[in-house]
Amino acid sequence: MRLMEVIDHLEQIAPPSLQESYDNSGLIVGDYSSEVRGILISLDCIEDTLKEAISKNCNVVIAHHPIVFSGLKRFNNANYVQRTVQLAIKNEIAIYAIHTNLDNVYQNGVNQKIAEKLGLINTRILTPKSGGLLKLVTYGPIAEVDEIKEALFNAGAGNVGNYSECSFSTLGEGTYMGNESSNPVIGKRLIRQIEKEARIEVLLRDYQKSKVLKALNAVHSYEEVAYSMYRTENKDQNIGSGLVGDLTENMQPAAFLSFLKSAMELEVIRFTKFNKTVRKVALCGGSGQFLLNNAMASNADVFITGDFKYHQFFDAEEKLMICDIGHYESEKFTIDLLYDILTKKFSKFAVLKTEEVTNPIKYFS
Repeated sequence: MRLMEVIDHLEQIAPPSLQESYDNSGLIVGDYSSEVRGILISLDCIEDTLKEAISKNCNVVIAHHPIVFSGLKRFNNANYVQRTVQLAIKNEIAIYAIHTNLDNVYQNGVNQKIAEKLGLINTRILTPKSGGLLKLVTYGPIAEVDEIKEALFNAGAGNVGNYSECSFSTLGEGTYMGNESSNPVIGKRLIRQIEKEARIEVLLRDYQKSKVLKALNAVHSYEEVAYSMYRTENKDQNIGSGLVGDLTENMQPAAFLSFLKSAMELEVIRFTKFNKTVRKVALCGGSGQFLLNNAMASNADVFITGDFKYHQFFDAEEKLMICDIGHYESEKFTIDLLYDILTKKFSKFAVLKTEEVTNPIKYFS
């Protein structure tokens, strides 16, 4: 199994184009064509992670957080980032990061995994992204409509919210006349042709454009396929930041905190005062304080994330309960998520979960 096959599978789920501008997801160290012996999954890739990979004969580390966020100008063992990269290169270990692109997808995403741990129902993206949906309009013979739509659906078009294979078709007449032939006899016989056609419309995501157009051209019988594509103003309900859902029953704040600590296997929770029952839960793995206003706008009773600063806790104003459970703690089950994604697809090599706790923050009690 080549590394490229593993990466292709991961990027079908979380395309790199969905990562935030500051991020550095993707293959950081390694060769796409290299043979995979074993994969170690970790939240972070640091020196201890690589030493564990070496001891377990894994030549690929798949981490949620990139070890490199910006360009490195020197490799002289000056810090843990340089030492990690040098150790990976020396031992021919590939490092692949799947960070905010995995945060931003609903299906098989980081936040959906947290919601699963909490048993939330009626879940949806907290802040859907806009500008990423395109509409494709094309035309084809009526007899080929079903075949064309099937090809577009198989390429990923037609997914809207919780629905798939969505399209719109109208019937009409198309006309055409071929260019004049150099043969004067044939040229005189050219007449305008009328074809019964269908207009087909489907939605697709920005990153699916090339794949969908390739599928359209492959199945269409016309020599020149007519189509137009334009950006819509619709928000993509399956792509965006955070998640919101409901508990299966109301809980008093103290009972919810106890439940949260158990479900997420926490040592400590930093939280704000709240005197109402808890039912609707907003959450964001990692540093989600930028979504506080969105959480309040969703009428959530609680917002779970990490990395809140002291003064930011005041912003809740008792409209909801902020639960800061820690950055590492909120994302640690991403290791299980990636393990499940890979083991369901590949069985020819070892996929292992790290035994190293890479959280740099320790607690004393």
